[in-house]
Amino acid sequence: MHRLSACFLAVLLIAGTLQTALAQTTAKPSKVRLTIERLSEMRAKWSANKPKLKACRLEVKAKGLTGDDRWFYIEDCMNKT
Repeated sequence: MHRLSACFLAVLLIAGTLQTALAQTTAKPSKVRLTIERLSEMRAKWSANKPKLKACRLEVKAKGLTGDDRWFYIEDCMNKT
């Protein structure tokens, strides 16, 4: 009986540790995952300032960014003065 409860406790401890480790690696604390609504907002704001958007897109292309990194870089570039 003691051996069974010790094994059960070890399994629970390992499962809790793995769950915590997975939760920490999947989330980006500084950037929130992009949603369709957020992308729509960003595009609407950017279309108001097309020359600046064109310059930011050229920078993104030069750096070779893709996916979410591309969108976040353009957002940061558009917010610069």
